[in-house]
Parts: sequence; structure tokens; C-alpha cells
Amino acid sequence: MRKTLRLSLLLIAGLSTGAAHAQMSNASEIVEAANIASYYAGDDGRSAARMTIVDGDGSRQRRQFTLLRQDVADGGDQRYLVVFSRPADIRGTVFRVEKHVGESDDRWLYLPALDLINRIAAGDKRTSFVGSHFYYEDISGRGTEADRHTLIETTDDHYIIESTPKDPDNVAFARYRTRIDRDTLLPMRTEYQREDGEVYRRMVVAEVETIDGYPTGTEVRMEDLDTGGYTLTQFRFSDYDIGLPSRIFSERSLRNPPRDWLRRE
Repeated sequence: MRKTLRLSLLLIAGLSTGAAHAQMSNASEIVEAANIASYYAGDDGRSAARMTIVDGDGSRQRRQFTLLRQDVADGGDQRYLVVFSRPADIRGTVFRVEKHVGESDDRWLYLPALDLINRIAAGDKRTSFVGSHFYYEDISGRGTEADRHTLIETTDDHYIIESTPKDPDNVAFARYRTRIDRDTLLPMRTEYQREDGEVYRRMVVAEVETIDGYPTGTEVRMEDLDTGGYTLTQFRFSDYDIGLPSRIFSERSLRNPPRDWLRRE
């Protein structure tokens, strides 16, 4: 069962397929293919990430973590575990996601300083992920069924898709436009707009590498255009189909992360 993928936070760790200059005309099919390319490479995956958070005043913070992912079904439910190793004040913080396609995801955050497990409410999925400009929702991806999609333009290199939320009361944006690479089907740039069309948030994939046969976004930048702040996430040592066992995506792993699977071979 071999598949495709991509990072994110976004959040999460980008990775993917290789459909050389795909010829597609159905917006929903393009969006679904991009979702597969972004989040479903292989049956599972592991990436080390370095995150630099730059606030509008120029102050900087750094985060370092390892992301583990396992797919329950191709294009379907997934499991995520994000384990922070640096800086010292957040070492041991663990974020866990049980992604449910078509339903609300389950998310938990373990804070070692307090020895506390917080369940993240569905309404908080679009709040900051550990102080960065990514949202919790960016890590495992926004459900494709949450929006209506329209193909605006097909250029030599990209599909340009405009997406509008089916439930606008639950999101801050009025719409967003995504440029999807026709070769890799990776979303390379997403711009979130207010009702008047003003772009206030932007995600850009700055670098792509092919890893284990999957085009992978290895550098992703999320910008807050209101404040001028941004977060740059660089993914390294990504690999796929490593045989992650289901048991490690458990509540127990919040307090006792699976060290053997976090280490690079």
C-alpha cells in the first residue's frame, strides 16, 4: 500500500508523487490529488524539523522537533506524533493528532513542565501551533470537504484553485487561493483573503526535494502579512515506509515518546 504525501505545518512535513504536467480540469479532483501529494507519501513517514519563528518586531525563537506519521487508509484517517527536542524549556512537549476525514480531528498537547495533557478543542484548531505562525490545523491539513473549490486558471506550471468555506462562521478567511504545481501536485503557495480580497496570510513552499521517490516540500514559510512576522520550517532526514507500529500513536507516548523511532538510523 504505497502512496503519496507533503508539510507541512505545515505543518506539517511535505512530500509526494510525480505526475508530470498533469492534465486535470476538475477542481475537486485537483484539490484531492494535492492533498494526497501533500500529506500521504508512503504508508508512514518521519521527518526532523527546525522551525524559526520571527515576530513582527524582529525577535526570533527556534523550535526543533521530530514528526512521525502513519496512515490508517489511503487518503483517509491518519495518526501524527510531534515530539519537541529544543529549546530546553519546551523539550519533551508532545503533540498528538488522530485525524478523521469528514469529522473533527482529535488533538492533544502534553506539557512536561506541568505534567499536563491538554485536549485541544475543535474550535481551537486555527490557533497558533506552539507560538508559531502555523495553526494546529496546518499540521495535519484542512479537510478538503470543508470548502468549495473552483479552478480559476491553468498555467504552464500551475493549477490555480480558489476555495471558499462552506461554514464561514468558523474561519477567519473569506476564501483562499492555492497554486498547485502541475508536475508534483504539491501546493506551492496559498494566500488567505479577507472579504474585500486583501491577502493577510500566506504559505509558500520554498524548496522541494525528491525523497524515496516522493517530491517533498523541505522548506515551508508561513507569513502573517498584518504583523510582518513569519515562521520558516525546514525539514531534514525525511524518510518513508519505515514500518512505524500503531502502538506508538497512543496516549502513553505523550509522556513516554517512542525514542527508538525518533532516532535517525
